[in-house]
Amino acid sequence: MQDKREGMDLPQAIFSLIFIIIMIFSSLWIMRPFFLGFAWASMVVIATWPIFLKLQILLWGNRACAVLTMIIILLLIFIIPIVCIVNSLIDNSTSVISWLNSDNLKFPDLYWLQEIPVIGSKLFSSYQKLLNEGGSELITKVQPYMGKTTEFFVIQAGHFGRFIIHLVFMLVFSSLLYWNGERMRNVIRHFAVRLGSHSGDSVVSLAGQAIRAVALGVVVTALVQGILGGIGLAISGIPYSSLLMMLIIVFCLVQLGPLPVLIPAIMWLYWNGNTTWGTVLLIWSCIVCVLDHILRPVLIRIGADLPTVLILSGVIGGLIAFGMIGLFIGPVVLVISYRLISSWMDEIPAPSSLSKDSIEQFLLKDKIKKND
Repeated sequence: MQDKREGMDLPQAIFSLIFIIIMIFSSLWIMRPFFLGFAWASMVVIATWPIFLKLQILLWGNRACAVLTMIIILLLIFIIPIVCIVNSLIDNSTSVISWLNSDNLKFPDLYWLQEIPVIGSKLFSSYQKLLNEGGSELITKVQPYMGKTTEFFVIQAGHFGRFIIHLVFMLVFSSLLYWNGERMRNVIRHFAVRLGSHSGDSVVSLAGQAIRAVALGVVVTALVQGILGGIGLAISGIPYSSLLMMLIIVFCLVQLGPLPVLIPAIMWLYWNGNTTWGTVLLIWSCIVCVLDHILRPVLIRIGADLPTVLILSGVIGGLIAFGMIGLFIGPVVLVISYRLISSWMDEIPAPSSLSKDSIEQFLLKDKIKKND
């Protein structure tokens, strides 16, 4: 028998491998400016693909009209509101920083604490004692850091031009993916099957389910909570309610919930003696928080029949590891790993379902295979 290694040119194989690696890295480097826009477009198109197909049916099967309609919907619901909020943040940053750096930031008197039955007088006396023992000095020391922190976030939001470019790329890639969706799906499935046979095809299907589950269960829930929280803030008379609404959405996306924004707003209302609206916002905040535990599991189950803990762990870990795009990457990686390990374990029966004789027969067959 002829050895397959005979006639193999080792230097040729090494240089061919080096050339392929150089070409791959060069291609990735050239495409680097488009990665973020393409990644976001892919997530958006995969999550909204069923809606796009239904919309195409309603538009008499016209693909061009359906693509144009989806782009307009993305502009109205996603792009324009984000651009307006970021622009508003930049415009209002000067006044916020000036207020934080001014001497107007002082502790209130909170005389209304005395009206609370039983414990009101004790709370008021403890509060006054805190002020007399250096509470004002504490806020004076903290105040410069508050201004610097605000300036840092404003500088980060100030990369407005680059942000707009990524959004434009997202729209362009989204329109291309909507137009060639079936072709792109077949290419990805072909590549996956070439890598992992039939299991590769199932991995592609699982990735799509995970992205839809995150889009429905995490993103939609965050949007609902943010909108409801913003309505409550606006009705209660909280300033900059639109910016705070965006902040609530971000906190809900990173699984911190709306309370980090709503609780300071409630305290601010009580701080300024507006107890009625403070109580109303407190009750409204409880409703918004409870909605998270009801709506999110239901929407995740609609998107995919996958463990809720797995999806949420992927969201949090992905955000920490990859930033905002990790919101989708994290669950996809965990879901694929979970299913691959599960399918590998299911290749043999579980120990609890085997009798003693079956276990002995299975071990005997395994021993025979090893001897052969």
